[in-house]
This record gives sequence, structure tokens and C-alpha cells, in this order.
Amino acid sequence: MDILKVLSRGTKKTSKGAGPNGCNTQLPSAGTKTNPQLYNDEIRGMKRKRGAEQPKESVPTDLPIVDFFAPKPQPAENQKTDAVKSQREPSPPPAPVKKLTEDECRRLLRAHRLKITLLSKHEEPKKVKKSRKRQSTVVQKKKDDKRMLFPQPLESFGHLRTTYGIPRQVAENLVQQSYRLPTEVQMGSLPLLLRPEVALGSEDHFGRGVDFLAVAPTGSGKTISFLIPAISNIIRRRERASMQGAHELEAIIVAPTRELVHQIVNEGSKLVQGTGVKIVAMKKTTQLSAEERVLADDSSDDELDVDVEDEEEPGSDDDKKCRMRRSKPHPLTKTDIVVTTPALLMNFLTAADDGTQKVLPTVRELILDEADVLLDPLFREQTLGLWTACTNPELRLSFWSATMGSNIEALATEKSGDRAEALGITPRPLVRLVVGLKDTAVPNIVHKLTYTASEQGKLLALRQLLHPAGSDGSGTPLRPPFLVFTQTIDRAMALHEELKYDIPLEAGGPTRIAALHSALADSARSTIMRKFRAGEIWVLITTDVLARGVDFAGVNGVVNYDVPGSAAAYVHRAGRTGRAGREGGIAVTLYTKEDIPFVKTVANVISVSDKQAGKTGEQAGVQKWLLDALPNVGKADRKKLKERGVESRRSSSGSKAKITSKSGYERRKENNRRGAIDANRRKRIEGAGQDDEWDGLGD
Repeated sequence: MDILKVLSRGTKKTSKGAGPNGCNTQLPSAGTKTNPQLYNDEIRGMKRKRGAEQPKESVPTDLPIVDFFAPKPQPAENQKTDAVKSQREPSPPPAPVKKLTEDECRRLLRAHRLKITLLSKHEEPKKVKKSRKRQSTVVQKKKDDKRMLFPQPLESFGHLRTTYGIPRQVAENLVQQSYRLPTEVQMGSLPLLLRPEVALGSEDHFGRGVDFLAVAPTGSGKTISFLIPAISNIIRRRERASMQGAHELEAIIVAPTRELVHQIVNEGSKLVQGTGVKIVAMKKTTQLSAEERVLADDSSDDELDVDVEDEEEPGSDDDKKCRMRRSKPHPLTKTDIVVTTPALLMNFLTAADDGTQKVLPTVRELILDEADVLLDPLFREQTLGLWTACTNPELRLSFWSATMGSNIEALATEKSGDRAEALGITPRPLVRLVVGLKDTAVPNIVHKLTYTASEQGKLLALRQLLHPAGSDGSGTPLRPPFLVFTQTIDRAMALHEELKYDIPLEAGGPTRIAALHSALADSARSTIMRKFRAGEIWVLITTDVLARGVDFAGVNGVVNYDVPGSAAAYVHRAGRTGRAGREGGIAVTLYTKEDIPFVKTVANVISVSDKQAGKTGEQAGVQKWLLDALPNVGKADRKKLKERGVESRRSSSGSKAKITSKSGYERRKENNRRGAIDANRRKRIEGAGQDDEWDGLGD
């Protein structure tokens, strides 16, 4: 026996499931989880019955392991063209699925914490006497609104083909992408969006379909939930109209950021292979098939007169001709689905200067991803403009997000009714799906609040996370890759400059740390995203531009270097890890003395999320004594924090906004040294100028 090895062993026991160095091996980057569902409560008399009726294909036993640091895969030889795929024989249909009773549906939905509510029925009020007409209409509305629904849940992706009739090629693409067991949001949304009359039974007011509003945790599969119905409906309509090979814009998906737009297009491209459906991302040069409509309001006429006068100024005709020569006409983009940000599509619709605006009468489906942001005052005007431009009476709306306030729900209901009234049609019923509790973070990750006192303490705490001392085996270490969120672009750049030399050259050096924000060019942002997904970048410092919707399957943790501006911001930031049910992710929030008045909002979210996960006592991320000690955040402070963030970090000239490891004394000393050097340089220049003017005494 080697006595040196015995004496050098640690005295502390490693935690259960930890590796030889005390590192937790259950990390999101270690691979995929067999069961992507977040909730599956045991209900008396239900577990055995579900196990007997559950098809074998719904529980995959051998899924591919995702290695975040693996080299880029080479193009596989088995990738076939669309022509070869179309020659394949159709797969045999599975056996028909037996429908569940209403009581079984109720218990199964509750087991997965699914709550489906009819927000508005939108039926015409019944004819009553004039004296009691108003009162009866109000009673009828209250009776119909917010009624609980218990539709047939989707227990396996195989049922989409047999029960809900999705196209064969779409079903095969789902199998190829290893979709077997649906997540909670997919269980509740896909039956309602594909065939609501089958999911809800023979109710007449659901025959035309439903408008849908979904509130589900981050990383729970919302993108697939709205892509499958959109693609399936387009294929069905093309088959009925015999439009094989032709493309007509039928669906618009709106997202708040360009990164999320490209991600949706990437996921959609996998599902449309071999179907003939085309999905593209909107660009500045994209030209869509649209009709022009004359603006009817008086204000537009006045503005048009002003524009005409401006064009008659001297030199304006030459400028206009130069602009016309520079802007060459672009060909029409033929596509079935377009994914865009609100600004890009609105610029296309309102680009005309002749008092007209383009409309999109062929669009039958409008999908708002991250709808709470799109209907927030920042994007509200543009989003409502897109909504108005879709003039098809058969337009179906769907709203998706992990956080949805009651004001957003009320706005969606109100605008839907106003649009129907303007077009003279009866709108579809609005159905809401809530997974778990609203506005809570994912329960399968660890949440931590760390007090650092000052900005220098923040930097020290982040370096400790970057260089963890895992020999003691205490706590849950944070392993790369992870995201670091800051409040402003300046702070993201300063933090990147401070940390880029912290990783040794042997491990890649500065190339392992990068900063991504909206001030970068599109090509630079795309390159950073590609490298981070490929594992070439380990630490990505960013702003809230990556806080929503972007899916990183292998992110092990999230660090909130600056406190989020709202509870919703924390929910979305923390949701970048623990995607698709993966466990082992960590969300660390650093806060200083200036942040104490605003930490209560984040602490409440962590407390509710831990209760959902069943974490109590020492396992909870926030202790009760801390919740009681933190001050409550006023409504005015919450609004200001959401819009501006912590005010002391807004100005780059303020001392509290600087991110540096140097003390105040060292910074003053360096500043004085630089001032002395500049003063000496000026003196030498002035002295040299005086010597040139004095020629001395002549001969």
C-alpha cells in the first residue's frame, strides 16, 4: 500500500453521484434525459392504468448522448434527397388509440399539472327582452368565460399520425429527430391545435378551431408545439387545393430577437424535409407577396402632403434617383412560412411613400413567440400593426411564452374581439394552457443567491466560479459552458476585457471567453453563437438579448452578474439551462448592497420554484429568514427597475458601474501617473516649439 496516497486522501465524503474529484457528473452537458417531462405526479389508481395503456414506443430506451464539446459532425452518407424520400413506401399505421374518459383525462392532466381554460367563447348573445338584454348578456358572458376544459392529452408522438392525422412525412421526420415522449406543453397543446373537435368532443363552437395562449416553462418544447400544427395545416390545404409545388405565404412566426428567429427556422427546416413546405427567415431584402391598401385616416393624408413638399426641394430629385440606383429590385421570395422580428416585417409593409400600406390576405396563422415581450410597450405598436395587416377572416392566433401577465391576456382577448368586429366575423374561442405555476422558473435546476457586498466582490465571486476549488466536495460546482448576464452592453464588454486572460493558454486562453450583445454585427453574432454551440467558447458574456427562447442544450449554468430587472427576466435567464428536463443546471445570482432593495422579486421566484420541486429546508435556494429580511419592492421601483435597471450601473463614468479588479487607490494612482506623462509630453512639445522660433544670435 502506498502510504503517500493514503495520507493525501481527503477526509470529506463526496456527495452521492459525484465523480472522483467531487464534481457532479449529472450535468446538462452530459447528455439527454430519457424523460423530458418536468411533472408527473402520482395519483391514486392512475399510475398502473397509464402503464398498462402506454405504448412501448412512448418511452425510448436508447437515445443518443449529446456531447457539448464533441467535434463537429461530418455530413452523414445516409442523408437522402427529397426525391428519394418521396419514393419510400409509407410506414404501416399504428393501432388506433382508445380515447380516455373525461374523468381519466382530468386525472392525467392534473398529474402533469396541466390547466386548460376557456377564456372566451365568443358566441353571439342570445336574443332576450330589451329591458333585460344588457343584464342577460353580462350573465351569459360570465358564465361562459374561464371554464375549465379537459381535452384528450397526447400520450405519444405516434398518436399524432393515427388520431390527429398529421402528414406521413412530418411524422417520419419527428421519428428521425428522436421525438417519442411529449412534454407537458406538447401533451396539452397539440391535440387542441390539430383537431380540437377530436380532443374536446362534439362541441359545435370548436369546429372552426381555437385561438391559443400557452404559458409553459422554458425549454419545455413550445417551438415544436406550434411548428407541427402550422406545417400540417399548410400541407392539408395544399392537398385540398391541388397546389403541389406552389408556395403561398400562409403562416407568420414573430420572435423578438434575430437569434431566436434563426433557431426557429433551423427547427422548422428539420420538420419540413420532404414535404415541399418552405420556411425562411425574414431579411431586409426579402420581398413577400402582398396587396396594397390605401390608408384611410386623415393624418396619413397630411403626412403625405408634407412628404410631397419635401420631395420638391432642390436636389431632392437627384437624391431620390441615387437611392433608386443603389436599391436594386429584389425578386419575390416564394415561401409558405416566414419567421421574422416585428421591425423587419413592419418596415416591409410600410415602405411605400405613396400613402399605401401592404396587407397579407393569404396568411391564415399568426404565431407570437415570447408574446409577453411582443405585446409589451416596446414592441406593441409593431406587433399590433402586423396583426392588423393579416386580413384573412380565417386567421388563427397563438401566443407562447414562459411568462404571461394578466394584462397581456386581457389585451389579446380585447384586440381579438376588436378585429372580429371590424371584419364582421365571429372570432374563435380563446383557450389558455398553463403548465405548472405561472411565472415560475424551471424546477429541475439549483437556484442560488450570493451576496458579494460590492462590485469587486462580484468579480471575485465570478472568478471563484470560473476556477472552482472542488477538492473539498462542498456545494454544487459550476462547470463550463455557462452564460453570464449583465445589465448593459458596456458592462458586458468591460467584464469580457477583465476575464479574457483568466483561462490558461494551454486550455485555449482568450478564445474560450466571448461577449455577445446587440451592438455587434450580424455576422459576428452568428459566429459567436456557432462557436458556443460547438463548444469552442466556454464562457459567454451577454445581455438580455439571449435571455429569451434561445436553446442551448448543453449549458451547465447561468450567472446573473447583475440582478435581473423583473421576475420574468429571471425566469427566462435561468431557463437557458436545464432544457428539456435535464437536471444538474445551476442559476447563480450575485447581488451587492445597491441591489438589496430589488432582490425580493428574484427571491420570491426562487422560493416558489423550490416549492414546486419539493425542496425544503437546507435544499431550498432561499431560506425563510432571508425572505423575511429582504424589503418589499414597490410598484414604482419595479417599473423603474424593469425599464432602466439599477441606476448606479447605467452610467459608464460612474465608479459603481466600472468592472475592474483594481482598487480605488490603484486607479487614482494610475490616473495620476498618466496625467503626469501627458503633462510632460505637452511640456516637451511646447519647449520644442519655442526652440524652433528662437534662431539665436546671428553672425
